[in-house]
Amino acid sequence: MLSAFGRVLKTADLRRKLLFTLGMIVLYRLGTFIPAPGISYGNVQQCLAQNQTGGGIYDVVNLFSGGALLQLSIFALGVMPYITASIIIQLLRVVIPHFQALHEEGAQGQTKLTQYTRYLTIGLALLNATTIVTMARSGALIGYCPGIIPNESLPIILVIILALVAGTGIIMWMGEQITERGVGNGMSLLIFTSIASSFPSALGAIARTQGWGVFAAVCAVGMVVMIAVVYVEQSVRRVPVQYAKRMIGRRTIGGSSTYIPLKVNMAGVIPLIFASSLLALPGIVAQFNTPNDGSAPPQWVEWINIYLVRGDHPVYMVTYFLLILGFTYFYVSVTFDPVEVADNMKKYGGFIPGVRAGKPTERYLSYVLNRITLPGSLYLAIVSMIPLVALVLFNANQNFPFGGASLLIVVGVGLDTLKQIGAQLSQRNYEGLLK
Repeated sequence: MLSAFGRVLKTADLRRKLLFTLGMIVLYRLGTFIPAPGISYGNVQQCLAQNQTGGGIYDVVNLFSGGALLQLSIFALGVMPYITASIIIQLLRVVIPHFQALHEEGAQGQTKLTQYTRYLTIGLALLNATTIVTMARSGALIGYCPGIIPNESLPIILVIILALVAGTGIIMWMGEQITERGVGNGMSLLIFTSIASSFPSALGAIARTQGWGVFAAVCAVGMVVMIAVVYVEQSVRRVPVQYAKRMIGRRTIGGSSTYIPLKVNMAGVIPLIFASSLLALPGIVAQFNTPNDGSAPPQWVEWINIYLVRGDHPVYMVTYFLLILGFTYFYVSVTFDPVEVADNMKKYGGFIPGVRAGKPTERYLSYVLNRITLPGSLYLAIVSMIPLVALVLFNANQNFPFGGASLLIVVGVGLDTLKQIGAQLSQRNYEGLLK
């Protein structure tokens, strides 16, 4: 492995890409500590010290921003607006025929869809920034802690909102620059950086509060879970495809064998994001309907705070588990269309051995896909429950490092980046990083 990294550093072009990527990551991390204009940095730090559990329903967003959300920095929104916009554009392909036509056009259509994603990202950033500033003014963003925005005049509020939206635009630009001029997928690497930056503090908190024995046990369990995640993420069901020989002029085309790779976890971490976002909505509604004068809230607000806000409650766990199962099937059915795949195979003379082309191929692919999605959805749901179980056993927060979306993203992005570096090394007649 060390010799492989040595070959990476000796390759001038690859070394330049790696240094550019690292430079962008450093700038991104610096931006997470620069407070937005009009924010009292001292009051924010005092509020965070008084509310060690973090932002409650905003734990997932805070995790994806590398802690910048609760710091109210210029990068407070992180990559979540871009992720949400990308998911929405992808889902709209099923509803809007024009988007599906753009997707099928190739590079030119993808460029237009990317532009739509950018516009939607800015719109969602504006909405999110307005919500965060509103909650910061009321003191509900970090527990109940007023005074985060000392001057609540309209110009100052507008400047804060514009700063947060501009920070999202800069993050989006940085991610695209890493993709074009660096190594790996830019937005994925920024998410990787945000999540990995929270690991030392999370592990340090476990060591301080639970002792070194629990710390060692957590690290051992984390290594086992990480190995299992790597194994499942690399698991692929290969559906064999044979292409018949065709005569075009005097040339014979086809006759080759290939396969359709169907991953066990085809949905990635999208179901976890969907489920977390949906479960966060009742908590947001409850916060806006909680009186600030100390009086008792309505009964339905108390019910939401008891059952749908605390991650250690059985009702929350069961609801979260079932939502992940449902969203996994939903997202896989949207992203992988057996009808489209069967039609393309029939168009180019491909067939699955032992299965007739057309409708039988479609039914066979649907059958295989449902069989694979079941263990994949259970795997996602079980991994996502690890932080909630840790919340009960170790009194850790929902940003427990070895589980949930954090571990899935770190492992997935790490493997993908290593594969891309290995592919570039192989192009230069070197061995790859992974053997």
